[in-house]
Amino acid sequence: MTENLSSERALDDWSIAKLDLEAYLGRIGYTGPRDATEATLHGLYRAHLGQVRFENFDVFLRGGVAVDLESIQEKIVFRRRGGYCYEQAQLLGAALERIGFSVDRRLARVGPDGGPATGRTHLTLRVTAGDDDSGIWLVDPGFGNSPPAPLSLHRDRSGGAQEVDGWIYEVVPDQENGDAVTKLREYQAGEWVTLHRWDDVRAHPIDVALSNHYTSTHPDSWFTWQPILVRRDRDALRSIIGRLYSVVRPGHVKERRLLTDAEFAAALTDEFALQLTTDEIATLVAAPTGR
Repeated sequence: MTENLSSERALDDWSIAKLDLEAYLGRIGYTGPRDATEATLHGLYRAHLGQVRFENFDVFLRGGVAVDLESIQEKIVFRRRGGYCYEQAQLLGAALERIGFSVDRRLARVGPDGGPATGRTHLTLRVTAGDDDSGIWLVDPGFGNSPPAPLSLHRDRSGGAQEVDGWIYEVVPDQENGDAVTKLREYQAGEWVTLHRWDDVRAHPIDVALSNHYTSTHPDSWFTWQPILVRRDRDALRSIIGRLYSVVRPGHVKERRLLTDAEFAAALTDEFALQLTTDEIATLVAAPTGR
């Protein structure tokens, strides 16, 4: 009885029962198995990443980003938009729990090593596949340059570099300012770069709401400085930050160029395949383009 009540409260906390699972799976084009196995986890993650773009456009279209599950679902699933970490991690996390995976949510600090601590402005997932801790995975769909597949968190698997589609990562424990943290690092241009780090404190919906408010409205948040859009393919990471268009390939080979307003507007619905109205495109074209 206690276990059932605990489970029901967890579902209510993250509004998981409100997810239209069939609509979500249709949105990402997933038709594979639905058992809580590693193969299913990898298939769902890759399908999600292949169809849902990273973007912060509601900062400029609506003055902020709504991060309750019903709003996320309406936007990403039914209006076929993208979203950033608080949206994508909640959406995929809800789907994974509905299928039967164990999901813990963590707020992470973003940025390389050194310097003052940054805020906890990234939401990521710790997912267990199976009945024991041998299948523990970092599932990170909303980072922008997210890994193209889940990364193992089990000590026997994550002790060294993990290569996925030519991209190389490692998940390492560390001490930072006296705190025990776990870091996600990517091998970029011959050196390891820390992408973000987190501790073992579980996040709650109110934590996400507070972090999102800063991220989507505070003038010091770079998400308020310019539109950001990322498409993750297996062989390339395509992004637009302000008007800077970049393509990064495994090994960190970069192509960069500045877009005109017309090229920017066309890329939103063509190359990045977002569904936007004419008025929404005009608002994004008129948005700030960075500091």
